[in-house]
Amino acid sequence: MAPPLEHGEHIPGTTRRSLLAGVAALGALGAAGCSRVATASTTGGGELLDRLRAAGVVRLGIAGEIPFGYIDKNGDLTGEAPELAKVIFKRLGVDRVQPVPTEFGSLIPGLNSQQFDVVAAGMYVTPERCEQVIFADPDYQMLDSFIVRKGNPKGLHTYKDVVAKKAKFATGTGYAEIGYAVEAGYKESDILIVPDQVAGLNAVEAGRVDVFAGTALTTREVVKKSTKAEATKAFSPTVDGKPHIDGGAFAFRRTETNLRDAFNAELRKLKKSGELLRVLKPFGFTQAEMTDLTAKELCGG
Repeated sequence: MAPPLEHGEHIPGTTRRSLLAGVAALGALGAAGCSRVATASTTGGGELLDRLRAAGVVRLGIAGEIPFGYIDKNGDLTGEAPELAKVIFKRLGVDRVQPVPTEFGSLIPGLNSQQFDVVAAGMYVTPERCEQVIFADPDYQMLDSFIVRKGNPKGLHTYKDVVAKKAKFATGTGYAEIGYAVEAGYKESDILIVPDQVAGLNAVEAGRVDVFAGTALTTREVVKKSTKAEATKAFSPTVDGKPHIDGGAFAFRRTETNLRDAFNAELRKLKKSGELLRVLKPFGFTQAEMTDLTAKELCGG
């Protein structure tokens, strides 16, 4: 979703990853048809679902990040959130999804200014974001993990280990891991900030840092072909003295509770049947990422 401030919202307005090739062409496609469903719903619960059904298309805000929502090398929309959106919206009577690429930090402003209908980018549910949008229940949960040199010579398994062993620490632009490290006692000005997990892997392999922090999924995937680095076992970062688990979900405008509730109803069916894991598995998700967390829990009650 590591997701950048999909976690803890310590550096607002930043993005984890630049958009992939093909986004420019799809940007024009994203603009097409905007007038068909751009009017905000003002009645109780919103009327957007009815209008999406009439239009036959839903516009998805994506941020060009693998594996959450991106344009592949063939110019096709994919990722865990868009693929899940295709399944759920088809069940809701909306046959087509249309990508609207933007930067991660522009997703919520873009949603609220009606540039698209829903955020489908693996966005973490945080109390700060819950003041701006409403979330479906999480479709996945996520722990953290480190990329370290083979054999983990410094024995780094938690952020406290990084501080205690004075390890050279890196994480990604806008990642909530920045806040997790700072909470553990690491000086923020000493953190090496790199664009994404690939750059983090390169930094570890080259010996520029001892450890790169990201989500368990992204670190697990990026080290698969490395001969010099490995991913540590997933763990919960500590927030306010307690273990913390993040959850990623679809976001909707605050007026659109009817659409959010209908989406949640279909999501619950997919979880119960096991179909959710089958949809997400091609993107590196495992049973460990499946969750019963609710948006209410992650919003703080």
